[in-house]
Amino acid sequence: MMTANPHRRAGPALVSAAIALLCVGALTMLVRDRWHPPEIKSAEAARHSTTGQVARAAGARVMPTDPSLAVEPKPEGPKPAQPANPF
Repeated sequence: MMTANPHRRAGPALVSAAIALLCVGALTMLVRDRWHPPEIKSAEAARHSTTGQVARAAGARVMPTDPSLAVEPKPEGPKPAQPANPF
């Protein structure tokens, strides 16, 4: 009966652990922008930033959005399902 040598298994285990840590770090860097709410600028602030410069260079204008209607039309189709536990 042959017993396994623990020294022969330590090397591949360390390599796989290092690869797993690198993958976790890479995935963390990919999703880090989702941890913060988006920065929303007003149209006036956007006119005087890089967004406004690029818009003017392309021949466009940065304008505020139209206000929403006082009475919105009802959407077509069935109502969306309510979550089981809203909290």
